[in-house]
Amino acid sequence: MMANRAQPRRSMLLAGLFASSVVFFPALAAAAQEREVPTAADRAVTSPAFPSTPAEAPRASISRTVNSNRAAMMYRRLWGIDNITLKATASGSVIRFSYLVVDANKAKVLNDKKEDPYLLVQKNGAKLEVPATEKVGKLRQTATPENGREYWMVFQNSSHTVQPGDRVDIVIGPFRADGLVVEPSMSTLADK
Repeated sequence: MMANRAQPRRSMLLAGLFASSVVFFPALAAAAQEREVPTAADRAVTSPAFPSTPAEAPRASISRTVNSNRAAMMYRRLWGIDNITLKATASGSVIRFSYLVVDANKAKVLNDKKEDPYLLVQKNGAKLEVPATEKVGKLRQTATPENGREYWMVFQNSSHTVQPGDRVDIVIGPFRADGLVVEPSMSTLADK
């Protein structure tokens, strides 16, 4: 009886989280982009091929999620994504994975509806999946990727298995990102 009551609440919670992320996260991304001044390397990203000289090579953005410039550059070149972030949100009950597409052809696998993404927790081997709601479906974007757009998906962390600072792996079909660090949410940072 109690399980039947919890299911609609969970669906409503996830639907509310989805709705708030549609409004809140693009606003954050727009604010961050306004502060950045594009460099010559950033403008070179829009070309379909990478420049041939090292001085002109586009630089990969590094965040706290990806722990090295080398790893960020690898994700950019192999999978066509940059600005990878992995944050605990909704009081830690959801882990949000987002990325910027810089090469739509290479990034197609990340948005493939046929692939079921999952998050592996390195400290204990736990596997988190993308939740699905009755009305919305899986809480991830599956539209055909476009260069310059940010895409996201969320992983259900209702038992708080994953904490900020933990290392995790993201697997989506042949795509695998190892050793990503979960960042704290914006509200956690504001409290400190």
